[in-house]
Amino acid sequence: QVQLVESGGGLVQAGGSLRLSCAASGRTFSRYAMGWFRQAPGLEREFVAAISWIGGSTFYADSVKGRFTISRDNAKNTVTLQMNRLKHEETAVYYCAADFESVGWPVTKASEYDYWGQGTQVTVSS
Repeated sequence: QVQLVESGGGLVQAGGSLRLSCAASGRTFSRYAMGWFRQAPGLEREFVAAISWIGGSTFYADSVKGRFTISRDNAKNTVTLQMNRLKHEETAVYYCAADFESVGWPVTKASEYDYWGQGTQVTVSS
């Protein structure tokens, strides 16, 4: 089992940057594919980015490709999401998620993830 705690959210102007972090408990962090999702009020949770547990492959939603970067540090049990050139419509609660020893890749469906953090609010002012 793993517990996830997100941090780094806040208020930023459109065009600005934020760096989200997700700290994971447990000794098997390296065996989890990690993902970031976001959910705006009234909308479904949507996939943002993922990083695999083998090889560190990354995958992004088309809407964030080229602006967001996901990375992981297995020694520190952390995964980060660097978000650049943020847009107002990306205001949402951002969630970190973990999928134990995922078989398929990329892992983009929320239902495929086993554990979730509580989320961190990102507000992008226009």
